[in-house]
Amino acid sequence: MKTHASLAVLSMALVWVLVAGCASNARVQEEAASARSEIVGSPAPDFTLSDQNDAPVTLSKLRGQWVVLYFYPKDDTPACTCQATEFTWLLGEFRQMNAKVCGISADSVATHRMFIAKFHLGLVLLSDPDHKVMRSYGAWVAASLGDKSYERVIRSTMIVDPQGVIRYHWPEVIPEGHAERVKERLAQLQAQPT
Repeated sequence: MKTHASLAVLSMALVWVLVAGCASNARVQEEAASARSEIVGSPAPDFTLSDQNDAPVTLSKLRGQWVVLYFYPKDDTPACTCQATEFTWLLGEFRQMNAKVCGISADSVATHRMFIAKFHLGLVLLSDPDHKVMRSYGAWVAASLGDKSYERVIRSTMIVDPQGVIRYHWPEVIPEGHAERVKERLAQLQAQPT
């Protein structure tokens, strides 16, 4: 009996080491990609998109607060649900930091509404069906597989400061734990002298 208990404890410890290692690796990968980003310091392209309630959201009207824009492939898929759920869990902390979190995908307003209801999300989800905004932020790109060419969204995130300038960019995102990493980076940016 003692052996089974010891194995269970050892197994749990190993799981925690693996989880911590994956989170650490995700942070390193994201930061390496961020260091290569050329858009940090640029004005964030303005846009107006419809949210899940079909209300227009205009980026320039959010001036005076920090804005987290995260681009994702599709509502109600495992990685996108993980990311949206984690941002929802931290939404109160983002609000205390004077930051609005907006997710952007090509999904329709109605699909966003269903996604929010199904997972009890507290986020603003914006619909970009023609990919115009995603293109302007470099999140919609051409790709190929063998002879076949196609376009796709790159899961990416930007922090826009209260003056409308992109202050940090994750050109590639690992969904698990990303919301926490965004919150930490936002705190660091807010602590810097302007």
